[in-house]
Amino acid sequence: MASPSNLPRQLLACWVVSLLLGNIALGDSSKAQNRPPNVIIIFTDDQGYGDVGVFGAPPYPTPNLDQMAKEGRRFTDFHVAQAVCSASRAALLTGCYPNRIGLAGALGPNSKEGISDKEITLAKMFKKQGYATGMAGKWHLGSRPQFSPIRHGFDEFYGLPYSSDMWPLHPEAKSGSYPPLPLFDGDAVLKPNLTHDDQEQLLTEYTHRAVQFIEKNKDKPFFFYLAPNTPHVPLHVSSKFKGKSGAGLYGDVIMEIDWSVGEILKALKRANLDEETLVIFSSDNGPWLSYGNHSGSAGPFREGKGTSFEGGHREPCIMRWPRHLPANSVCNEPLLTIDIFPTLAKLIGAELPPHKIDGLDVWPLLADLPGAKNPHSAYYFYYNKNDLQAVRSGEWKLLFAHKSRTMNGQEPGKDGFPGKYSPLFVEHSLYNLNADPSERTNVASENPEVVRKLEALAEEIRADLGDDLTKRAAVGSRPAGL
Repeated sequence: MASPSNLPRQLLACWVVSLLLGNIALGDSSKAQNRPPNVIIIFTDDQGYGDVGVFGAPPYPTPNLDQMAKEGRRFTDFHVAQAVCSASRAALLTGCYPNRIGLAGALGPNSKEGISDKEITLAKMFKKQGYATGMAGKWHLGSRPQFSPIRHGFDEFYGLPYSSDMWPLHPEAKSGSYPPLPLFDGDAVLKPNLTHDDQEQLLTEYTHRAVQFIEKNKDKPFFFYLAPNTPHVPLHVSSKFKGKSGAGLYGDVIMEIDWSVGEILKALKRANLDEETLVIFSSDNGPWLSYGNHSGSAGPFREGKGTSFEGGHREPCIMRWPRHLPANSVCNEPLLTIDIFPTLAKLIGAELPPHKIDGLDVWPLLADLPGAKNPHSAYYFYYNKNDLQAVRSGEWKLLFAHKSRTMNGQEPGKDGFPGKYSPLFVEHSLYNLNADPSERTNVASENPEVVRKLEALAEEIRADLGDDLTKRAAVGSRPAGL
């Protein structure tokens, strides 16, 4: 392991910052003070709040995630910025609401847009600080060459450019609607046309890449982003777990995700990097409920993917960093993925981007420091291109009138074929999430002052990012890349 005198200038600066910020560690850890922390983010695809043992009661085991929670910190009120793939990932990797950077929805293989090269991703930030950076899994921030992860800060990339259902072999794909699904290694196409057999091995291969990356970079700081394309349909699982859950194919897939997390944690222990590595686990949005037995559970929360109800954007989240985050602890304060970027920047001594980001440093909440509170006055939930559908402040959530969807009363999908959503008109409604986390009772008429407060907060973001529902133009957004 490098001593402070042998560190490059950028890493030495980070090391000095870590010494000055003595409250980063909960206990003395001389090893960890020799270098800034490694960071691993595991971001699954369409996994619901209730699909992890410690967050619900799924009919399949998740022992590694449950153990990760015992050794780390569980976040019960953790959210993604939008309940859909590309937008959610854009927020995580940039610290911005996705509509601030011109991204929305789920980018298809023929989309001309992607993440702008002017945006600073987590990988760019870490790389500037001297970190090794790697990724395995689903990218989904643009499929043209200029949008590749390699062009946006990652030294290594092994995975898919977009969702695995954007594929000619998906049961619902119309003839000619999708090109062959390619697997990339770096900027090069490793396999141009994935088969079902190939997809069954993807999570195993992603996991092996992550483990190899840890082993290769164990003597220097690293950042790794693991983004499995599961449990997004079409479901695929390796022979190691096929039929093993006793709860159908979806349960088998969740078991393999749990195995993957376990393999990464074991690799860190073998490399003696446990106390030097922050591991963050979450998912990009809630379950795709139309797929019935091939979708997961939002637990006690209403609706799922593609909605601005809690089931769409509230996600399971576990963070583990021994001796730095309190073990077997729970944070019930609301948090959003946009806060990950500035929090990690503070931890490694990195400068924030020169342009505006929306996240704030929430390290005191992660470390459970005395008196820690969420620094935001509100969080905002946009959907579609630029519809402001909800605002959250404290325990209160105000939903604005908009069109949504529901599977309530509909025939669920089965075995990979979706059911049909029913249109749902969401009325202007207020919910107290502490008393009513399932968003069943509209209490707007009983709380007019709260409504006025949240309406005023909504006006603040409309004046910046606009709102298609009220025909407000954005003034503070930046264009997507072309």
